[in-house]
Amino acid sequence: MLTQEIIRTKRDGGKLEPADIAAFVRGLTDGSVTEGQVAALAMAIFFQGMSREEAVALTLSMRDSGEVLSWPELDRPVVDKHSTGGVGDNVSLMLAPIAAACGLAVPMISGRGLGHTGGTLDKMESIPGYTAMPDNALFRRVVGSAGCAIIGQTGNLAPADKRFYGIRDVTATVESVPLITASILSKKLAAGLGALVLDVKCGNGAFMDNPDRALELARSLVEVAVGAGMPTTALVTDMNQPLASAAGNAVEVTNAADFLTGAARDSRLQEVTLALAAEMLVSGGLVAGPDEGRARALAALEDGSAAETFDRMVRELGGPKDFLADPGRHLDSAPVVADCLAGRDGYVTGYDTRGIGLCVVALGGGRTRPGDPVDHAVGLTGLLPIGARVEKDTAIALVHARDDNQLAAARDQLRLAVRIGDAPPKPSQVILSRQD
Repeated sequence: MLTQEIIRTKRDGGKLEPADIAAFVRGLTDGSVTEGQVAALAMAIFFQGMSREEAVALTLSMRDSGEVLSWPELDRPVVDKHSTGGVGDNVSLMLAPIAAACGLAVPMISGRGLGHTGGTLDKMESIPGYTAMPDNALFRRVVGSAGCAIIGQTGNLAPADKRFYGIRDVTATVESVPLITASILSKKLAAGLGALVLDVKCGNGAFMDNPDRALELARSLVEVAVGAGMPTTALVTDMNQPLASAAGNAVEVTNAADFLTGAARDSRLQEVTLALAAEMLVSGGLVAGPDEGRARALAALEDGSAAETFDRMVRELGGPKDFLADPGRHLDSAPVVADCLAGRDGYVTGYDTRGIGLCVVALGGGRTRPGDPVDHAVGLTGLLPIGARVEKDTAIALVHARDDNQLAAARDQLRLAVRIGDAPPKPSQVILSRQD
């Protein structure tokens, strides 16, 4: 079918055949489909949606647009996790080595931050010498020896998705559930996974702020992944406040180091990390159920094997040999660190979590366009959890800034983003639901 006829079919609410979807994706990859045609089909899908069969066909075609990895040399199950993105979400930094220490292989291909959400790759690049974009030989070697490697997507994995997403980003079609589904899963399928666990964020700091939409996305991801042959489960988790007490790049790495060594662990962050680790271990067939999986993951933390795995991964990818022994000696630090006071007595009753993320961006720790540089040192630490009792001179956070002007602006943004009331709020759950 001609490209314009593919667009017409979807525009009019028709169902696309797998062969037509495959032809369109080939055109995406080789450039024979124009930018205008890509935008037109994206808009048609945005309004008309896609059936599960269409979404599976799109996902598989985008997977097959480039290299598809396999791991025949590994003698352990290959499982990964993907998060839809949030603020203070450094789960991957702990989760990959925990899962690897428990017997899984975790080839974690991560992305950079964009907009108000942070990126795992930016956080790992805070570590001096760390090779975030290794060649396949090094990637395979580190996964085989350390059990995990956190790296960035190469141009050879699902290249059709890269072009498709770039056009969707400038044509207001990013929010389409089937297109989000195909974008996420095509890359994960190309990584050669045996199973996948998803963390779908929901709340005012998430891509999906509406619970119904978050659940819709979780169901779509699970159903399409399973339809494409990859066992998958999803947790829908709360993102109405930063997950960690830090937001930024180097500051989140420090937070992760404290978590792995046991120096300090944010309670909500621990709950999500252990729940996802349990799902991964169940999916990999290493435990019978989530309770056993959580216990095994916690044991890997407590006995130091997860920390040892993280250190080995960092070392083998070019980072410091003894990173966790003294992270502060290796990570860049901001020259100005000062508190932001509550200004009144009361309780932390809520967050504009997106506003917290944008505060980090304004400090230079995030980007609004792909390719923008980031300042790894700046960010926020000591963010209080919802429900915390404060007095007017209580610090609601520490600001890590380059200069006093940045500090003043960040304090203004923080005070707008943190809500303080007279009465304590009702406790809220961090894990909202599970989909399989």
